Amino acid sequence: MLLTPKMMISSWLGKDAKKILKRKDSDAGEKGKALEDLRASLFNRFRSPETPKRQQQTHRVCGPTVALTFNFFVAISIIFMNKWVLKNIGFEFPVFLTFIHYVVAFTLMALLKSFSLLPAPPPSSKSSSLSLYTLGIVMSLSTGLANVSLKYNSVGFYQMAKIAVTPSIVFAEFLWYRKRVSFMKVVALTVVSVGVAVATVTDLQFSLFGACVALAWIIPSATNKILWSNMQQRENWTALALMWKTTPITLLFLVSMIPFLDPPGALSFDWSLANTSAIFVSAFLGFFLQWSGALALGWVNLFHVMLIIQCRLLEISTLSINQAK
Repeated sequence: MLLTPKMMISSWLGKDAKKILKRKDSDAGEKGKALEDLRASLFNRFRSPETPKRQQQTHRVCGPTVALTFNFFVAISIIFMNKWVLKNIGFEFPVFLTFIHYVVAFTLMALLKSFSLLPAPPPSSKSSSLSLYTLGIVMSLSTGLANVSLKYNSVGFYQMAKIAVTPSIVFAEFLWYRKRVSFMKVVALTVVSVGVAVATVTDLQFSLFGACVALAWIIPSATNKILWSNMQQRENWTALALMWKTTPITLLFLVSMIPFLDPPGALSFDWSLANTSAIFVSAFLGFFLQWSGALALGWVNLFHVMLIIQCRLLEISTLSINQAK
């Protein structure tokens, strides 16, 4: 039995085609309407219902990959840039440098907000308000003490202190959220951490004050990462919205830290064009580091972020050894 084109279209498109083909084409208007209906039916048939799912899957894969890769390179750049600013340029004010970083970040986010490009925060609640204040305070301690440690210690010792952040995060998440880490994940983190420790053995220069600051920095750093990850994944905060809300709190507490951790004389520093440019390059890197890190924590499991951080530490330690040679 031979199938006519009319029968093939009817069997393929079903009821839609039968309705269209049964229409009487008594006038041009009716025929045109029938053709429009047929085209719409064909478009719906060819458009795969899996397309939105594929786009969502692509976004879930590409988004975290781009964020982690970008964060990896920015983190390496900013550590050496900050060390160069603190040591070579002679800007011996690590907390004030952190303050400048956050002022630049807040200015950039204000520009985004003026163009309506800043994502809206989720509906506020008592728990999220408390978490915002806590995160703002913890961020000031984490980033401020990190730059103080970088000033008084070598890059190698700075990296050694970062190794202790990982077990602190695992222990804190077990206490707060009863999260357990599998044996294979522990082995992976241990191998990478040992690699970082071995790579930094030849670059362990520190002072007593610097070592104390590095130890004091571990707990705020671990808490910072846990809170970022928790608020983005459980309370649906976007990276930029969370940064916008917490930055004013962070700035306030950084100002209170400056008299205790920075020497006097920041205003009498040689603010030449070259020095100022280097400081602001460091500030822009700081903004991109925080943004990409927040994006990664919002998309990826905290364990995988820690593993990337440890790999990043290994790379930085290798570069610092090569520079020393």
